[in-house]
Amino acid sequence: MAMKIHDNISMSLAKPDDLVLSLKLKWATGAASIGLGLLILALANIQLPQSNIILIISMLLLSFGVILFSHALYRNHLSSNKNNGIWYNSITSRGLQGWMLGLVLTSFYIVLYFYPNLLGLGLNGQENTGLIHLFDALSLNLNGHNATQWFVYGTLYTLAILLFGYKFMLKYQKNRYQQLRTLSVMFFQLGFAFLIPELMSKLNSESSQLPYYDLKNIWPLNYAQFEQGRVDGFLNGSSLGMLLLAFSILSVFVISPILTYKYGKRWYCSWVCGCGGLAETAGDSFRHLSSKTLKSWKVERWLIHVVLVFVILMTVAVISTYLETDALQYWLTRDAFLVLIGALLTAVFSLTMIFKRKELAQDAQYAAIGFFVLILSLLGFHFFSIGSELFFIDAETLRSSYGFFIGSIFSGVIGVGMYPILGSRVWCRFGCPMAAVLGFQQRLFSKFRITTNGGQCISCGNCSTFCEMGIDVRAYAQKGENMVRSSCVGCGICADVCPRGVLKLENVSIIEGLNFPKIRKETKE
Repeated sequence: MAMKIHDNISMSLAKPDDLVLSLKLKWATGAASIGLGLLILALANIQLPQSNIILIISMLLLSFGVILFSHALYRNHLSSNKNNGIWYNSITSRGLQGWMLGLVLTSFYIVLYFYPNLLGLGLNGQENTGLIHLFDALSLNLNGHNATQWFVYGTLYTLAILLFGYKFMLKYQKNRYQQLRTLSVMFFQLGFAFLIPELMSKLNSESSQLPYYDLKNIWPLNYAQFEQGRVDGFLNGSSLGMLLLAFSILSVFVISPILTYKYGKRWYCSWVCGCGGLAETAGDSFRHLSSKTLKSWKVERWLIHVVLVFVILMTVAVISTYLETDALQYWLTRDAFLVLIGALLTAVFSLTMIFKRKELAQDAQYAAIGFFVLILSLLGFHFFSIGSELFFIDAETLRSSYGFFIGSIFSGVIGVGMYPILGSRVWCRFGCPMAAVLGFQQRLFSKFRITTNGGQCISCGNCSTFCEMGIDVRAYAQKGENMVRSSCVGCGICADVCPRGVLKLENVSIIEGLNFPKIRKETKE
């Protein structure tokens, strides 16, 4: 056994059984601590000899420690449908350790985003020092340049998904779906988000300058996808650049809708997305901390769609500023572009209201509010835009403001830094515009459902407890109703932790899923 359990003589719930680390767990903790300690020494700007060797040693010790710890805990793990003392563990129950970890993570993100010099980033042509200097050799080999704070972040981000992904796969080793899902996230993060963009950067030349492009980052999550500089990079990147530009457009209007129709938003949020990948792996221990209150749900509905409306307006604003106004010389003028966007939004809204108003129910009024805000804003762009200014505000200022408040503060500082306090999917639930778009389609047009068998539900509450999106899954299970929620990311943990097999992830016909909720369609999936 990995752990020894001392008898709880008091028989008090306030004093749960004391867990003692085995020798293997002690070795794992020690190795990971030494690896982390080397990074902290570098962070403190202590000059370490052979920085490339130190980095390798640190990464190996961290990897060895996490893998050994995970193996000791979960290698003989028979079932994942147990709480395993999560509410009695200080770090996973918003105890002192949890708050300390949240403070450390939040502080790291603040320094990373706003004070990279404290990490050792060389300013004004100076050489890197400290933590960032450790990654210079790795960065030179991958992209041909010295490391930046973003390279350090990407490396640690990828390493966290790989290591904790291994832990996740051991924990849910009896579930083939979880195995494949985690392997997919690890593959896309390592290849498409980390290695390929870095290698593409190394291949750039004076005649061909491709932008740094994460192939799996789709607009509107990648809010800067169609800004002037990035588009120019695609256009100047010869045939490969044009191919990537075409792929980015097809991803938004063709690939994503088709996959969401077939599989729901899980194809992206649980299988591809790096934010979701980190939440599922490194954040798995905190998934139960997501708020299940009605107030949280109301805040979620408003906030995530406000962010979506803002990112649409910001993208339209940025694109419109580098379009010309002379209709005699250019077929796509600024006004023509605004009319085209308005027509597209009107078509989507009208078709939804005509064919899916019943499914929207009371949310139809919120959809109408969002639509009219967008249309009024487009009219404002037409009448109050001068050059690169929109509503007397520079378009680049709008983009940078979004990047600061949403991209940095929300998704980074709060979204990841507050894992131990708010749960692992705060960004995905309250702020991600991609999740909002996919959720809209999932609720109205997707074949994906979580089907239920209410006659077998014992109301244990495991499904609701471990839902990282704050959904009261038990309420659906008790009534035997199939669940389709725009916020559901299809992670499947609710089905895995159910001791009676009440829940099941399936693709059913839309009519069947809406009108005959108690029917369970057996599929190979």
